[in-house]
Amino acid sequence: MNSPTVVRLKIVLEEVQPTVLRRIEVPLSIRLDRLHLAIQAAMGWTNSHLYEFKAGNLEWGFVDPEDYASRLDATQAQLDELLSYSPKLTYLYDLGDGWEHTITIDALVDEAAGCSYPLLIEAEGRCPPEDVGGPWGYAQFLKAIGNPSHRSHVQYRKWFRGDFDPNAVDFSALVRDVEGLANRWSR
Repeated sequence: MNSPTVVRLKIVLEEVQPTVLRRIEVPLSIRLDRLHLAIQAAMGWTNSHLYEFKAGNLEWGFVDPEDYASRLDATQAQLDELLSYSPKLTYLYDLGDGWEHTITIDALVDEAAGCSYPLLIEAEGRCPPEDVGGPWGYAQFLKAIGNPSHRSHVQYRKWFRGDFDPNAVDFSALVRDVEGLANRWSR
């Protein structure tokens, strides 16, 4: 019997309410730069900021030769390597706003016949808008847009340009974005 080659990951955006959670399936051998893109698509982020993965005392991400961070190159590491350091990973997106995601293993599964990966399984809670100011800024944003008499209500409505329901997830749009990666990578 073969060992499972796919992992179901539970990804939780920390320090925000309501809960923002995703479950995705990816190959254990996925490169970290591709895992980053899969998380971006599943969450609904725009991939416009730097990122890091942390396992144990090690960090992987984009390596800038002019940056003296001790970060390892995400294009040169695979998920199974990180999981050998720790079964619980941290994914940090937008190093300024500090969106911290906790990644845990839900299950190891066999690859489904005819299925391309990554695969979005579940989505709960809408991803915060980019550049809202991290968890603290997001909490302020939600208070302001939910209260027409709030002093920042008009400002946030103009900035966001539309309605925002933190519980409304456009699951089909997220699935489409994740499937787009799967289709591109399976060629």
